[in-house]
Amino acid sequence: MADWTTISSLATAGGTLVLAAATYASVRSANRAARVAEQSLLAGLRPLLLAARAEDVIEKVTWVDEHITRVAGGRGAVEEADGVIYLAAGLRNAGAGLAVLHGWHIETEWDPASQQSAPDAERFRRQSRDLYIAPGDSGFWQGAIRDDDDEDRAELHEIVTHPRRFTISLLYGDQEGGQRTITRFIFTPMGDAWLCSAGRHWYLDRAGPR
Repeated sequence: MADWTTISSLATAGGTLVLAAATYASVRSANRAARVAEQSLLAGLRPLLLAARAEDVIEKVTWVDEHITRVAGGRGAVEEADGVIYLAAGLRNAGAGLAVLHGWHIETEWDPASQQSAPDAERFRRQSRDLYIAPGDSGFWQGAIRDDDDEDRAELHEIVTHPRRFTISLLYGDQEGGQRTITRFIFTPMGDAWLCSAGRHWYLDRAGPR
């Protein structure tokens, strides 16, 4: 004679197991969908800075002391006037989101071996004003060395008078303050001009590109 109590208990347990499995699959699928949605959202906000193209507009760069320079696409600027060293570069945002520049870091000695690692984000100089570059558009970066006791002044003065290759790393992110990225730009003297090109990219808030 069938033990209906046992059968009922087994049926209930089986149903509970099936429901648990379905719930687990549903939650897992929902989590996967949420991750995909988040990645899609971040991709829509993600900036990526490169050197401006040769055909991009010439950028007019002005400083608070009314110094003015003009930077063509694919070029940088290194100038010294009245005791101030001015630096600038034409940029293009190849990403899908607005680029907000946070700071910059200079390396006056060119060492190919050291170019493989990102500089410490804590060592970056903060931009004195907000710089924005819209997605798919060109813009510029600017910086200046003003203090006599600045640790980079002597080397930069030497670079102005006797041009040699050096690098500027830029720290930037999206308009929400996230997706912080470091891009290293290489400044190479070309006659009386400076060629500017992007070298490496590093992501600070997620897995890197390599």
